[in-house]
Amino acid sequence: MKTTDYGFIGIGRMGAHMARRLLKAGLSLTVYDTSKEAVDDLVKSGAQAASSALEVANATEKAFLSLPTPDIVTKVCAGLAGAKTLKVVIDCSTTGPGGARIAHAELAKANIVYMDAPVSGGMAGARDGTLAVMVSGKKAVYEQIEPALKQLGKLFYVGDGAGQAQIMKLANNMIAAAVIVLSSEVIAMGTKAGLNPRQMCEVINAGSGRNSATQDKFPRSVLPGTFDFGFATGLSWKDVRLCLQEADAQGTPMPVGAEVFQILGITKAKYGADSDFTAIAKIYEEWAGVEMRG
Repeated sequence: MKTTDYGFIGIGRMGAHMARRLLKAGLSLTVYDTSKEAVDDLVKSGAQAASSALEVANATEKAFLSLPTPDIVTKVCAGLAGAKTLKVVIDCSTTGPGGARIAHAELAKANIVYMDAPVSGGMAGARDGTLAVMVSGKKAVYEQIEPALKQLGKLFYVGDGAGQAQIMKLANNMIAAAVIVLSSEVIAMGTKAGLNPRQMCEVINAGSGRNSATQDKFPRSVLPGTFDFGFATGLSWKDVRLCLQEADAQGTPMPVGAEVFQILGITKAKYGADSDFTAIAKIYEEWAGVEMRG
C-alpha cells in the first residue's frame, strides 16, 4: 500500500464531505469506514482504500477521525496505538473533553500526538468547506496540519490542552439545540394565534431574536415539513448530555441546558435517535395542535 499525505477514518455523512475537500485540495488520502459503500465512493474520487483503521495508520503519518460516539473513538484510538507509521491523529469527532483526554492518553503511550479538532456547520458546511474548526493540542503540530485543516473551513486554535476544543464544541452545540427548542415554542404559539410561521421567522431574523434556527433550520427543514437538516437527534442528545456532564464536573449550573436535554430526550423517544434534530419542532406541533409550515 502506498504512503499518503493523510488518512481518514470514519467517512459517514460528515467525514465523506471533509475527505473530499482534502482530495480536491490535491492531498493524497487513505480511507477506512465500516461501510464498504462509503469507502468505494471515496475511491472513485481518488482515495486509496484500507481494510481497517490500523491499515490506514500504517499508510500515513497523519490521520483524521470522524466518528459518532466517544466509545468508538476510544476503541479506534486503542487500536491505532499499534501503528508503525502514524504520528498524529486529528479527531474531528465530538467526544466531550473526557473522551478527548482518554484518547490523548491512549495514543501518547505509542508516541502518537492527539489533536482535538471538532467541527460545526453541518453537512453543508462540510461539503462547502465552511465549517468552524475548533482545535486544541500542541501548537507546533497545529501549524503542521493547518494547511489541511484550512480546506475544511475557518480555524480556531483554542489552546494546547486535550479536550479544550471539545468544550468549545459542546458549548456551541448546546446553543444550537436550545435555539431550536425556544424557536419552536414561540413559533408554535404564534402559528396557533394565526400568524404565518414563515413571516414570523422573517420578523425574528430582522430583529434582536434572530438565531441559527430561524435563519437556517426552520426555513430549510421545518417550514417545508421535511425535517432533514442533516444532524441526528441521537447525536444532539449525546452532545447536550456531554455538555451537562462537563458543567456538573466543574460545578457550573446549567438549568436551561437541562431542560433542552429533556426536550431532546422526548424527541428521541418519540421519533428515534436517527431522526433529524429539527424533529424537536414536531413535538411542539403536536403539543400545540398546529403545523408550522410556510
